Amino acid sequence: MSLVSRLMPHGPSGFGYGSTAMEVTEGLDLTGRNILLTGCNSGIGLETLRALTARGAHVIAAARTEEKARAAAAGLGDFTPVACELSEPSSVRACVEQVKALGRPLHGILCNAGIMALPKLEQRYGLELQFLTNHMGHFLLVTGLLDQLADDGRVIMTSSDAHKTTPRGGVQLDNLSGEKGYIGWLAYGQSKLANILFARELARRLSGTQKTANAVHPGVIQTNLGRHMGLLPNLGLALAKPLFLKTPEQGAATQTWAVAHPGAAHLRGEYLADCNVATSTAKARDMDLARQLWETSEDLASRL
Repeated sequence: MSLVSRLMPHGPSGFGYGSTAMEVTEGLDLTGRNILLTGCNSGIGLETLRALTARGAHVIAAARTEEKARAAAAGLGDFTPVACELSEPSSVRACVEQVKALGRPLHGILCNAGIMALPKLEQRYGLELQFLTNHMGHFLLVTGLLDQLADDGRVIMTSSDAHKTTPRGGVQLDNLSGEKGYIGWLAYGQSKLANILFARELARRLSGTQKTANAVHPGVIQTNLGRHMGLLPNLGLALAKPLFLKTPEQGAATQTWAVAHPGAAHLRGEYLADCNVATSTAKARDMDLARQLWETSEDLASRL
């Protein structure tokens, strides 16, 4: 456990910085609960998968290929492996149809997968690849499965405090291709801001029901998500790890708590960190921007 983990107190939820996914689900019986999890095969996704299946949930485990999903979940409990390559709309739509065919109500959709800080501009279908993967892929997935969401279903978007660093402080709706300027970290921050805005607009659209949507910051964790960061940043992370970095087990805690714990059932449109409500930027609370992003995403989805 890092020095920060030992020093940080728990919050109102009873959990905090150093809590793990297994700790936040201790004593829960999730038998009969069906949870779709993207990015199940590595990092905090794998730890989330372990915790949810250990508590009896049926996890629809999604990875870029069905083989990767099957290998990740092997021996962990009740699961269905599915392929979902978020940067390929046809793969996402095929995943939606496969999940629908299972005939199971979804008690949770946990949008955990993502890519981070690509050093050079990469595009697909005319969109910057981080925005396409982290936001649009999950937008297609979630909106395609809203009819499958159980009466008390929860949608959880794995965002990041990186949303605080974005181009011009917001989402560049006029530069989603990246052609008018690209910096890897800013583009990553933009995609994470989009995750929060999507969760907040979805929560607004689900108002009047028991269905919920929230976004989470898992913390700073040394996983393979940072493989594009280069030697010096990764060296800095390695040196900081004993003091500050969360383990993958700790990084998985907030999203696991948000999707499964009874104490999170009342939360709607919130930004969560360390298993408690946290503060986001003003742009991440801008409901006009959230609506504009949703409408833009619908238009893009119709053409992908």
